[in-house]
Amino acid sequence: MTQYIYPQNLKAAANLWLWSLRDFCILSIAALVSVLILVQLRFFIPAAVTLCFSFLTIRMDDTTVLDFMKYAVRYFISTQQYFEWQ
Repeated sequence: MTQYIYPQNLKAAANLWLWSLRDFCILSIAALVSVLILVQLRFFIPAAVTLCFSFLTIRMDDTTVLDFMKYAVRYFISTQQYFEWQ
């Protein structure tokens, strides 16, 4: 008898470790290019950009760090807060 194990939410996006599959593929290619540029040209900027991208696209509970930062800026800076005192 064969037993199949299904995820809880079949419509959820596929994740690999802390990143979505698309972000992980971009991160892998960017890391490879960054290492090649670092070794050949001793140029650190692509490696720094890759590290920033990897931090900003960490995904927890369908929210990335970048999404959280956007929500925080929108809440604290760009939108007006409305309060009613009674």
